[in-house]
Amino acid sequence: MRTRVVFNQKGGVGKSSITVNLAAISAYQGLKTLVIDLDPQANSSQYLLGDDATYSADKPALEPNIENYFDEVLGTSQSKAGLLGNAIGSLLKNRPKGLESYVHQTPFKQLDVIPASPSLGALAYALEAKHKIYKLRDALKLLEGKYDRIYIDTPPAFNFFTLSALISADRVLIPFDCDVFSKRALQSLIENVIETQDDHNDQLEIEGIVVNQYQAQAKLPREVVQQLKDEGLPVLENMLPPSVLMKESHHQNQPLIHLAKDHKLTQAYLSLFNEIEQK
Repeated sequence: MRTRVVFNQKGGVGKSSITVNLAAISAYQGLKTLVIDLDPQANSSQYLLGDDATYSADKPALEPNIENYFDEVLGTSQSKAGLLGNAIGSLLKNRPKGLESYVHQTPFKQLDVIPASPSLGALAYALEAKHKIYKLRDALKLLEGKYDRIYIDTPPAFNFFTLSALISADRVLIPFDCDVFSKRALQSLIENVIETQDDHNDQLEIEGIVVNQYQAQAKLPREVVQQLKDEGLPVLENMLPPSVLMKESHHQNQPLIHLAKDHKLTQAYLSLFNEIEQK
């Protein structure tokens, strides 16, 4: 089983699109694949499940979801049950379930998802206070043999959930837009990954920087990418061009491989997938 986390502290760089489309290609090629959505915005969840995963003031988030899992890790449900009966008996009876209990099948063969929830972030302080940072890693170990690939989408921040994902993964992909702000943010991002490697997960590898929205004919993107390479950063060779097809893909809740297999953007994703799989 190979677990990839798609991580960037900067928003708007295409984390969810990259997560879902690489996962969809993985499943399309016959690998049993799971997406775990740790971003409260739930873009990956909505991309794969459509209206079922949307939420509003009048419509609660789809359950079960990843917040429900962490809620059980905290013992919230056990504590509530304990108020109604024997507290110790409730604690023993209501141990947290495995991650499989939170999985939803998508419309796409071999592809499952554990959806996010908009209130997930509210649990972060309590999870940190109770030292639950390794719980996701331990839960993923129990999925060994049940999935070939796991992709984790993360929030645009370095917080409990992002760190938990980095601790749980063996590879990290870094989406990158070719602009000065993204380049400046890279140093802090890579420092956080290195610190995670040193303190928590020495098996974690930076698989590469995924250059997104790359305009090969424009001067600035070429210069920025060359600067990254000159600095010794692991820029992946296959870059993703801009295309309105991505918006259409979001609108139809159809990953590119199912929407337009022969389109240049889909082919770029296929090439990127093959590149990282060969590493």
